[in-house]
Amino acid sequence: MITRLGRSIRARLALFASIAMALLCLVTSSLLLWSAQGALMDIRTNEVIGSALRVVHLIKEHERPPPLVGLDSHSVQAVDENGRVMSATPDLRGMPRVTNLAPASGSASRIGPLCDVPQFHGECQIMVAFRVYRNDGDWTVYAFGAMPPWYVNASTLVLLAGGSTALVVLAWFGASRMVAKTLSPVDNITARLAEITAGNGGMRVPVPENADEIRALAQTANRTLARLEQAVEQQRRFASDASHDLRSPLTAMRAELEEAMLAPDETDWRETGARLLTSLDRLQNIVTDLLTLTRLDAGAPGHLEPVDLAELVKSETERTRGKKVVTSLEPGVVVTADRLRLSRLLTNLLDNAERHAESTIIVAVRQSRGEAMLEVQDDGAGIAPEHREVVFQRFTRLDASRNRDAGGTGLGLPIAREIAHAHGGVLRIEECDKGARFVLRIPVRDA
Repeated sequence: MITRLGRSIRARLALFASIAMALLCLVTSSLLLWSAQGALMDIRTNEVIGSALRVVHLIKEHERPPPLVGLDSHSVQAVDENGRVMSATPDLRGMPRVTNLAPASGSASRIGPLCDVPQFHGECQIMVAFRVYRNDGDWTVYAFGAMPPWYVNASTLVLLAGGSTALVVLAWFGASRMVAKTLSPVDNITARLAEITAGNGGMRVPVPENADEIRALAQTANRTLARLEQAVEQQRRFASDASHDLRSPLTAMRAELEEAMLAPDETDWRETGARLLTSLDRLQNIVTDLLTLTRLDAGAPGHLEPVDLAELVKSETERTRGKKVVTSLEPGVVVTADRLRLSRLLTNLLDNAERHAESTIIVAVRQSRGEAMLEVQDDGAGIAPEHREVVFQRFTRLDASRNRDAGGTGLGLPIAREIAHAHGGVLRIEECDKGARFVLRIPVRDA
């Protein structure tokens, strides 16, 4: 039972509230009983004192006090100077002196508890002793009254126990209802997540109206689910595009082989082999780019070293290209980077610019506000503003790109951006007068 309760937040909190209420009721009841017992003790002590004073008055009026009756059920003894009981109430009549305790020298009275007295069957009594001054010797008047019990009386104890039980039950019920109402949105979120796991409906959880922690939890969960949904959709598109791009060279190779095998004697196998190698190169490029993206996504560490961007650009632009390359290089712009990956980024940008430039490619390196800037610009048709982020998505090639570059993999720019992010930089397309201007911004190496 305890284990089962421990699994439920509602039951645990209700149990804790009940225990706290029980402890509070115990402390409160104890204080109330202590206060009530003290007050009743004072009242009974005053009553015993009153009975004793009445007897003192009788002794002063008479030579020998008459039989003591009508003293509010209190027990009284009058003892002379020789310790003899001269008068007593009916319950103590004929009995010896109850106690030898007397008021201290120079004091007229003594008040205190008296226990373990045979005349009262061992029950504790409130004792009041008064000294009565007489010419023939001082007498002592003893008055006794029953001490109230710690629980005052049975009805008080029953009342406090019943009230405490009712408060504990009310605390259990109230805490259980309050926690259930508070956690109701959590139950709804849990049920919705179960439906999402089962593949039913959209990937969103209900957001409660109250602006509290659970609302923040639901909103955070929805943002996470939105990103997850976007990632799943991107993965789905990626798989679809990858399968399409991988299937294209395979289909071309199969067609070449099937056509050659229909007339093997008439086929120029050298030419057929060259076309197959072209398709294999395209297939190999796609697989290589996919492996590169996988390593970048996994956060594979690179070999970091100081890299001078001007020297890197010079080495990458030395090989012959189909378009004119114009450079504007500021010396001394050094960054901490993986040289091979940064070379791959620059090569991808140059290959992209070469495919779309009309005649000229401009490459610039400069430093601005603690950032190294590498710019690659072509003089082609450019990219519309609404497509400037689309081109960085994997296997994305705009219609113009497909017409001009049927052999591209659609992974060059996404790889370049991932390399930029891996170095703590950003790569984006910025405004220019003509063509497309790709700008890499990366922190400069500290001196």
